Amino acid sequence: MMQTQKWRETIDPFSLTFSAFQLQEVLGYPHAGNDVFYVAGIFDGDLCQAFLKVERQTGADVENDIHTLKTLPFDLKPTVLEYSLAAPRYILTREAQGERLSVILGDNEQHQSLQYLEHYGFTLARLHRIDYDCQPVKHRRFFDIPDTDFFDKHGLQAEEAFLCKHKPLSVSNCFVHGDFHYANIIWEEKHIAAILDYELSGYGIGEFDMAWAVFLRPGQKFLDTTEEIDCFLRGYTKLLNYSPDAFWYYYVLIAVRFYPMGDNAYQEKVMQLIEVAMKRYYEGFR
Repeated sequence: MMQTQKWRETIDPFSLTFSAFQLQEVLGYPHAGNDVFYVAGIFDGDLCQAFLKVERQTGADVENDIHTLKTLPFDLKPTVLEYSLAAPRYILTREAQGERLSVILGDNEQHQSLQYLEHYGFTLARLHRIDYDCQPVKHRRFFDIPDTDFFDKHGLQAEEAFLCKHKPLSVSNCFVHGDFHYANIIWEEKHIAAILDYELSGYGIGEFDMAWAVFLRPGQKFLDTTEEIDCFLRGYTKLLNYSPDAFWYYYVLIAVRFYPMGDNAYQEKVMQLIEVAMKRYYEGFR
């Protein structure tokens, strides 16, 4: 699996005390809010590669990640090798074989993404269908409509009016991943091999989880067309129904939050996607 070089100062992973794992080498430094390391070492006498996540953020919840991975009845979660609930809290999971979709698709010039996105949607529906006793998701700023100053600063007054007027009356409440997007999904041979990072999981709104899964991030080369989103939705509805108005509403809400995070070209694309999302929202009421 392709990995990045060290991009910021982190905790020294060799300073941690493991019970069964012998850390030998750091192979990469994946981008994440916490300190995450791609490592090699010895576990139960065998050489293995693994991901080590050490709690760094104030709002991080490695404990929830640990609990969910240990108890969730789902076949696509990574295998926990060991963990610590004492500071610094960490979790070590065995590497899943495969690559992230961003690596597989490259520039996505021929829209190869369409070969993957139906399965992507179907897999999220599988996750949402799980009957699992869990706590409500922790509140995040992405759930809230920004204040008026934010919209005025970015020229998004029409989007503010839309969001304030059309708050969903009906949503699908279920177990949600909380951060289901391409950076947390490992693929092998056009099938998802593993879903990573359950820190933000819990009982929440399925349509928000769906919109989060398909919204375009800065630098992303896929999920920038309605055709791709529809492909995802076809896959999802093979297993579950959802509220289209809630989905498109949350898509717009997430879009305005991401809008300031990219360059001019990204912002232009986000505005196009917002326009499509609001149109699709209104079409649903005709």
